[in-house]
Formats: sequence, C-alpha cells, structure tokens
Amino acid sequence: MESELRGFNTKPSKTPQPDPTHDDASSRDDRPLLTSVSNVLELEKKCAAYFRNDVYGAMGRGELPLMEKLQLGIAFVTLLPLRIILVMTVLVVYYLICRICTLFSVPNHGEGQEDYAHLGGWRRTVILPSGRFLSKTLLFLVGFYRINETHNGSKNSQENSKTAGTLQPDEPEQRPGAIVSNHISYLDILYHMSSSFPSFVAKRSVANIPLVGLISKCLGCVYVQRESKSSDFKGVSGVVTDRVCKAHQDEYAPKILLFPEGTTTNGDYLISFKTGAFLARAPVVPVILKYPYQRFSPAWESVTGVRHVVFLLCQFVNHVEVTWLPVYYPSQLEKDDPKLYANNVRRLMASEGNLILSDIGLAEKRIYLATLNETNQRDGFTFLI
Repeated sequence: MESELRGFNTKPSKTPQPDPTHDDASSRDDRPLLTSVSNVLELEKKCAAYFRNDVYGAMGRGELPLMEKLQLGIAFVTLLPLRIILVMTVLVVYYLICRICTLFSVPNHGEGQEDYAHLGGWRRTVILPSGRFLSKTLLFLVGFYRINETHNGSKNSQENSKTAGTLQPDEPEQRPGAIVSNHISYLDILYHMSSSFPSFVAKRSVANIPLVGLISKCLGCVYVQRESKSSDFKGVSGVVTDRVCKAHQDEYAPKILLFPEGTTTNGDYLISFKTGAFLARAPVVPVILKYPYQRFSPAWESVTGVRHVVFLLCQFVNHVEVTWLPVYYPSQLEKDDPKLYANNVRRLMASEGNLILSDIGLAEKRIYLATLNETNQRDGFTFLI
C-alpha cells in the first residue's frame, strides 16, 4: 500500500500507475493511510472518477433532505419488498431453465475455467433468447422502464474510426471479436445480457453464488482471482484472447464483453484501459453507457452492495442511455501495439460520450475507498473494499 501511495502522490504524467496485481503484501503495515493524504477533500479531487455526486453522497451516507427521507421510507416498505420478490422469482425461473438445459451435459473445462457456453442445438436456442428476455424483465422490474439506445454512432465516430484504419472497400467485412464498454455498475452486465447475451470476465467467487453461479457458467464467463499472484493471470489473459479470436472468426462462438477499465467509475470519467481486449488484434464494438439521475446514482463506485441494491430498488424510476459505436477496425500499427489500440478506442469513446479522460486506475480507487472507510470508522461505520 505504501508503494501505491508514493505513486499516487507524484505527478501521473511522470509516474506509471502501480499494478495492484503485483502489490507486495510484505510491504504492508498497520500505519494509518491518512498519514500520506492531507484530507479526504484533497483525495476526492485526485480520485474524482470515483466521487459520488448524487444526494446520497460518499458511500451513500450523506445527510438526506426531509423529502428524500420520506420518499425513501415509503419505497422501503412498499416498492422494495415487491421488487425483491419479483426479481428473485425471475432469477429462480432462469436458473431452472439453465438447470434443465445443462442436465446430463458435461461442462467445458480448460485453463481453470468451467462453462456451458459450448452447448449447441436446442439447449443454446433456449438459453440465449430466454436469457435476453428475462434480463430485460429484470431491468424493467428495477425501474428501467425505457432504455434509450443509439446505434451506429455519429459521423464523427465513423470518421475517427477511419483515421485509425478501417477496412478498405475491396476487403470483406470482419466480425468484431469483443464488445468493449465503460463500466459504471453491475447493471451494465444486465443490460448487455438483455442486448447481446455475451460472456464476460468475473471474479472466481461468482461461480459459487447460488442461482447466479450456474447462469454465469451458461454465459461462458471467464473467471479470475483478482488477488492472486500466481501465473494464473497469464492463463486468464490467454483464455480471454482465445475467446476474442473465436468470436472474431466463428459466427457461432459466444460473444465476449470486456470492461477495459477493470473497475467501476461514477460514469463521468473514462479511466485507463487495460490491453486484454485488444491483444487478439481483432475488431471491437465500443459501447458507451450512461445512467442519468436526479436522486440516487446507479453508479457503484463507493457504496456497499447491499446498500446500493436497497437504494436502487427504492428509486421509482431509473434511466439508462446506451450508444453503440461502429465496429472499430484496428490499423496495422494498432495491431502491433495493443496499448496504442486501447488508447485510440478509449479516446474515441470519451469523445463520443463526452467523458473526461483520467489516468488513474484500481490502485487509486483502493486508496480512496480505504480512506473513506478509515474516516467513517469513528462514526461506527465499516466499509469493505
């Protein structure tokens, strides 16, 4: 953690961002985090991508206006229990569909992974359409009554893509290898499931969650152990690249959704991109998500899971805006340099989505959340990263 703080307090243009996957546990001690940060306000400016701007404030513990408290109280005793029952019913229904479709089927094992995305025939025909429909149903049940989608992007996005190197007129059209999206909330996954039902990268613990675990295996999720320091990271990178290549070459291969930022933001920023989605040198489809709000922001950047779910379900109406940009075809220079490829796609998405570019990453987010936790402990609160 000390190494992360040293990198954080220097100018980002001169100091590379620390890699949280190589954090040396032996360097950690019990000294207070705040000794290296003057105050929370200073840290909030540096970590603006993770700062909550809604009325609920940092960690969702801000002082609420009286009217907001009344609305929250009414929704808590009426809307919340109804939505929980309906959401759980939909999850159970889809779990049963997945269970029936995977009966007597052997999961695909490889590189420490386990999935049912290889299933074909009637099983895949049932799993995909029902999954998309029930995902849309879940979004509706939690207040997303209308999804504002824009496809193909603008002329500006097409021109930007062409400057990077699109197909020439005499070349055949190529299939995209991955969908790349900014990451704001777990709701992002639910939207993409309702739209294209892709597989995605998830924590390994997701595979063991009741109901959700089997569904994630039917999606063909790639499981990672974020805190691991073993060579498994290389294996996961290889699995992701292989999935992207297969989706690019085979129209029957499951699509894969990747969040290059590697963590969630408040939706106003686009932080540094990891190169995993671009190592396969295949075209990608950039997608920009936004969640307009007036009271509670659906962004999940500093609120605990339970608190976030409760506030979300207590909000009568939620909104999401989605922009699908044209397929981005990398130039030969970008194929040879995944970092350049990732940065160009990132700049395009920021331009088309009016997002602010920031070079911070997961390491800074951990520092910010740890500081919020330390600040609130004196009030009897504990925040788990």
